[in-house]
Amino acid sequence: MSAVAGGDAPAKSGLLTPRVLVPLALVGVYLIWGSTYFAIRIALQGFPPFLMAALRFPIAGAMLFVLLRARGMAAPTPRQWLNCFVTGSLLLGMGNGLVCYAEQTVASGITAVAVASVALAIALFAGLYGQWPRRLEWLGLLIGLIGVVVLNLGGELRGSPWGAAALIFATLGWAFGSVWSKHQNMPAPMMSAAAQMLCGGVSLGIIAALRGEHFTAFPDTPALLAFAYLIVFGSWLGFSAYIYLLHHTRPALAASYAYVNPPVAVLIGVLIAGEKVTLLDIVGMVIILAGVVAITQAKAKA
Repeated sequence: MSAVAGGDAPAKSGLLTPRVLVPLALVGVYLIWGSTYFAIRIALQGFPPFLMAALRFPIAGAMLFVLLRARGMAAPTPRQWLNCFVTGSLLLGMGNGLVCYAEQTVASGITAVAVASVALAIALFAGLYGQWPRRLEWLGLLIGLIGVVVLNLGGELRGSPWGAAALIFATLGWAFGSVWSKHQNMPAPMMSAAAQMLCGGVSLGIIAALRGEHFTAFPDTPALLAFAYLIVFGSWLGFSAYIYLLHHTRPALAASYAYVNPPVAVLIGVLIAGEKVTLLDIVGMVIILAGVVAITQAKAKA
């Protein structure tokens, strides 16, 4: 989870054109980000939740930072580092960290559905900067709120109150961090992503230390493979595809991952992990996604 605009200039010839790359990037964001929820669950079999994220993001961020510096991109200023620390702590420390914590007791598919409601919270937090939701957005918020209530009535979240609470705060942290960062002095998009991953890793490490998280045994092969998948595919390829979409498509199309990831995550969880989904879970998912679609379309028209 990180939403920072930017990207490279489009290719001029050959197959590397927006006509080819946009569909590929969409498929990448839909499938890769939808699958990361299942990958997190597998990685949690060998990693403590906050410690896993505290290791994942600094590794991905450091490698991206070195690559960008080697290509001549300017490093963040001290003020920008501070802003990246705040944003990284909200998006990754609070947002992703609590998602990892929740997935200890909540199915990966249901987690993805709950996280999809972040679009509702972003629409509300934008009002703090005078960008109050329009009529269609208010309708989407209302629909989404009903969906969240229905989802929490389902057996999965009702049986895991701490997991449900973690997902609520994860959503709020991600939403506020996304809105707040848009009004701050931040580095260039890709450098901002690298800096946020590095800074977010610090916050995650502090949380892991305060919780006393440590390895009781060396992670097994599936957990290590899932951890590597999260770094390479979740943090690099998926994020890069999203950056490309923000730069070459309408924001509404780029943000469509928010209502495609949950069905993908639910399908993967059910088919591969044998996760159980109740009728209330399905109804809640459909209602939440309807609300997110309404908000996305309202922003597109605006």
